[in-house]
Amino acid sequence: MFKKILIANRGEIACRIIRACKELGVKTVAVHSEADKDCMHVKLADQSICIGPASASESYLNIPSIIAAAEISGADAVHPGYGFLAENTYFAEVCEACGLKFIGPSKESIEKMGDKIKAIELMKKSGVPVVPGSDGPVNPDDSKIFQLAKKIGYPVIIKATAGGGGKGMRIAKNDDELKNAVTMAQTEAKAAFGNEEVYIEKYIEEPHHIEFQILGDKFGNVAYLPERDCSIQRRHQKLVEESPSPFINEKLRKIMGKAARKAAMAVKYVTAGTVEFLVDKKGKFYFMEMNTRIQVEHPVTEIITGIDLVKEQIKLAAGQRLSVHSDKIKIRGHAIECRINAEDPDKDFIPSPGVIGKLFLPGGPGIRIDSHVYSGYEIPPYYDSLIAKIIALGADRQETVLRMARALGEVEIENIKNTSSLHSKIMANEAFQKGGVSTDFLQKHIFKD
Repeated sequence: MFKKILIANRGEIACRIIRACKELGVKTVAVHSEADKDCMHVKLADQSICIGPASASESYLNIPSIIAAAEISGADAVHPGYGFLAENTYFAEVCEACGLKFIGPSKESIEKMGDKIKAIELMKKSGVPVVPGSDGPVNPDDSKIFQLAKKIGYPVIIKATAGGGGKGMRIAKNDDELKNAVTMAQTEAKAAFGNEEVYIEKYIEEPHHIEFQILGDKFGNVAYLPERDCSIQRRHQKLVEESPSPFINEKLRKIMGKAARKAAMAVKYVTAGTVEFLVDKKGKFYFMEMNTRIQVEHPVTEIITGIDLVKEQIKLAAGQRLSVHSDKIKIRGHAIECRINAEDPDKDFIPSPGVIGKLFLPGGPGIRIDSHVYSGYEIPPYYDSLIAKIIALGADRQETVLRMARALGEVEIENIKNTSSLHSKIMANEAFQKGGVSTDFLQKHIFKD
């Protein structure tokens, strides 16, 4: 096991990793920007080091500063969390070159799954179902894109090859929209990722976004865990996640889980990752992408299985053998997670940074809170707006929805606009309560006016 781990991240996920490390008897090092000197992860860690100014490019994305902090502190491993450098092939390579264990998959696995076109080709070869689409990048000036779109069938979606978080995506419903959609997607992709390559896929209408947590060890063993339903989204950003999915039955769960396992084995995956699928109305599923890191929504899987995913991730990175077996996992109850962000849902989700006044986060039976904020904490304008994740567990879905509604009603975050009121509307919505909603839920049922 590692002696000291540097957490190359901030906020909620950094706190989560520090807590897992403490339970494993591992020392921790927190890095922080000048803006984050009072952040909770800095207070919880055994050691903290400032790595630069507020701008992420000068701190949390500053690889030389992070490596220097690891060397100065005597860390023997680096945990990237999610976001920032978590899926950066070069960062993983630099860590290994400097004698630091990168707590994640190999740089080869990250590279293969980070390029969506290469990942799709690999999935085809491995027998994992994929969405019909282009065989490589497309260009708006190439007339073949119109032939391709007609062959696939409109509507089609244009995606960035290096994309994520909904950036570099456009939908085209006919020839008139296609060229402009490709051009706009290229522009956005270049601005967001430094790579303007985009590709075309069949747009699956009213899909369900279903993902499977996978764990792998260096001995070639891979396990899949029960699915998470992440269909409630805003601009391709997940807002609510639950497990198990109300749309998936036991038979489909096993079929999709085995496909996720096959996808992970195709890249010799080690540690924790997630294979994401789109599922149409008839239950036909397609590989979408693989996230080579721990996910924001990992707690819903933890509380229905009793498996600490962050601890498992660290153990697997340390070379231990996988202790989880898919066929032995029991689903215990139903879990829902709501992401509470510092945004105003009534004003197109405009960010709401500032100093938190009075703060009350809910508790009681079946409620877990993952957060890094406290009364008097200043939410900076430079980073992700996540304030807290509220996770509810109940004996069944109905109890969990009611429990989450109760918890959301207790939230009080003075001075900061936040999304708790939106989540309350979602929990009270009849379509959501029935279960099995698709990714257009918000537009159909919440923002329809």
